[in-house]
Amino acid sequence: MRREFTAVITKDNGWWLGWIEEIPGVNCQEDSYDELKKTLEITLKEALEFNRQDALASAGESYREEKIAV
Repeated sequence: MRREFTAVITKDNGWWLGWIEEIPGVNCQEDSYDELKKTLEITLKEALEFNRQDALASAGESYREEKIAV
């Protein structure tokens, strides 16, 4: 299942800046719009995987995963 996130993108002093609204800390800066979109996607994937691994490590040995839709 592919999830969608919202990128906020702006240009400032020749640089393209972007961040993901839903995930704090996912922000990037590139010199082109296309590179910014690629970098945001890579950074978002890495952050989601890191957060997932961190959550599972915090749960210890006995846990249950549940899907929650909002």
